[in-house]
Amino acid sequence: MEQANIEERRTLMDVALGREKADLVIVGGDLVNVYSGEILKGYSVAIKGEKVAAIGEELAHTIGLQTEVIDASGKTIIPGLIDGHTHLAGAPAYYSPYEFLRHVIKGGTTTIITETMEMAFAQGYSGLLDFVESLQNQPIKCFVTIPPMISLGREKLQNVVDTSSLEELMRAPVVVGLGEAYWQTVLENDSRFWALSSSALESGKTIEGHSAGARKEKLSAYLCSGVSSCHEATDSEEAIERLRQGIFVMIREGSIRRELEAISKLKDRKIDFRRMVLVTDAVASQELQEKGYMEYVVQKAIDLGFDPVVAIQMASLNPAEHFHLDGFLGGIAPGRCADILIIPNPRTIRAEYVISNGKVVAREGELLVEPKRFNFSAGNLKGFRRVVSRDFAIAAGKRKHARVRAISQITNLVTREFIAELPVLNGEVKPNPNEDILKVTLLSDKGKIFTGFIRGFGLRQGAVAMSCPWDTCAIASAGASDEDLAGAINRVVELGGGIVVYADNEVRAELPLPVAGLFSELPLEAIVQRLEEVQGKLSALGCPLSDPVLSLATLASPAIPFLRLSENGLIDIKSGRVVDLVVG
Repeated sequence: MEQANIEERRTLMDVALGREKADLVIVGGDLVNVYSGEILKGYSVAIKGEKVAAIGEELAHTIGLQTEVIDASGKTIIPGLIDGHTHLAGAPAYYSPYEFLRHVIKGGTTTIITETMEMAFAQGYSGLLDFVESLQNQPIKCFVTIPPMISLGREKLQNVVDTSSLEELMRAPVVVGLGEAYWQTVLENDSRFWALSSSALESGKTIEGHSAGARKEKLSAYLCSGVSSCHEATDSEEAIERLRQGIFVMIREGSIRRELEAISKLKDRKIDFRRMVLVTDAVASQELQEKGYMEYVVQKAIDLGFDPVVAIQMASLNPAEHFHLDGFLGGIAPGRCADILIIPNPRTIRAEYVISNGKVVAREGELLVEPKRFNFSAGNLKGFRRVVSRDFAIAAGKRKHARVRAISQITNLVTREFIAELPVLNGEVKPNPNEDILKVTLLSDKGKIFTGFIRGFGLRQGAVAMSCPWDTCAIASAGASDEDLAGAINRVVELGGGIVVYADNEVRAELPLPVAGLFSELPLEAIVQRLEEVQGKLSALGCPLSDPVLSLATLASPAIPFLRLSENGLIDIKSGRVVDLVVG
């Protein structure tokens, strides 16, 4: 975002002095001042163009015959809400930027900061640029972070996006920093991270952190790299440890993790919350439709006992300060962007008016300014071959049984190692669906495939495949038989990306994801319906997980412990090494 030029600043001065009239004035509301931590009774706000010209108890001198006036008597005026960390592409979102914005604007979110690695892995640098462009010139502000491109399939990094291109993009105003970099990779002295992090700091941008599992000396070492935030604290003790280390602590309350209630215990301690930030880290289609977006998160913080002013600061000024955007946005003050909500009272985050860049973009839940649609040049997921059932064979020699290292799905996200004894038929290790031991595969876009075993998916028959596993470009699948795995994967290939449930030689449910294999351009309501069908069919086939597609998506990511998939084999995240599948 560029600084206002001299002429714009002079115009704002003239409006503040009454020599020129405002375009819009909000009069007589109670203004939440996030800078001073006060609620100012009976305040008004004068807006000229995209900026605030003045705030005060009496601004009649800024009102002219052409000025639009909104009476906020008995109402509360707060800054537009900011999501400081989210993922708009891939699991668990699946919606297009247009559909996303169509829903979040109504609730009062006026600024988004999103990660972008998903599109970069799927489509390379051109796809990354495509995605960034889709977010520009929208009714609200959308900023991005540059992907560090950290993957378990390390050989891919040399061919997906070169570092020099990312360093050049780092200087763009739409870029606010380097995206989340996993602490294990940073401590391994990854050369790509050091090049990109140096570029970020030299450009005055941030380095976003991902320190799940890092404590004490490892956390200190990680933060020495220049990282200035982390969204991975899961409870109040982890949050306070990171806060004491001088970084911004982002509290997640979205569809991937919900830590706000656990961290809310900090509200009773005498600490400064100015480096605490509320974020979503991604919101699934159904939750976006049913609960809303940042307004839901701020409301939950208030309901959990946070002071309303503090809760609003954590979703406005605090993230703006972290990303060095507070000179432009984050609060209601002269010279700042006119991103403003009018709500019933400080404890009720329900936007009656949403003002973004000085324009009323939504009123009483009705969208007044449509987001811009974008024609993606990236197209379908490309480069994937069809598979046959023999591709999933796991050789075991002449033994009758084999002891194998399996992924045990402990929660929707966390896995552990499990040693299973499985039958060997005709020299191949077979799954045992009756004991909840299925095959799990990862097919890379280069045609390389790895097949292992997983416990916890519960499928008695059939398979599920999806085209947007995290931190790679691949198709992930889990299933009870080789034939079902092949059927599910091949349907995803036919669709050019998607989520498919397959059993008994037929597709049981599917959601096409034609844009880079990451998201649909269907209306949000249709996406929700398709996902409910996917979940229903998987439940009917025996799966007990609340979001098995998300569980499958995370299996290729180094972000979550402990045992993960790569095209090269099973990875022990703690050691960072490939471990044997057959152990005896």
